[in-house]
Amino acid sequence: MTKAAAKAQENSPKETHSKETNPKIDPKDTSNQIKDPSEWTTGGEPMTGAQASYLKTLSEQAKDPEAFSPDLDKAEASQRIDALRKEAGRD
Repeated sequence: MTKAAAKAQENSPKETHSKETNPKIDPKDTSNQIKDPSEWTTGGEPMTGAQASYLKTLSEQAKDPEAFSPDLDKAEASQRIDALRKEAGRD
């Protein structure tokens, strides 16, 4: 093996999951499950543009303008979206 090939192999990303813990094939691996918004590490960041647009639309359809606030964070927006979808029977 050449020095360049050895260096490339040394710097290549290591596989972090073995076949036994691959969440695509191991239903017992829950690391990729959807988390509650209150547990999101980015939940405190401002809501995304897509969230704002969807929440605004849902609040208008529900005739509940108070449901939309531009100051919501990602987690709060997600929770309100879920609540409005449930009220509208969209779940």
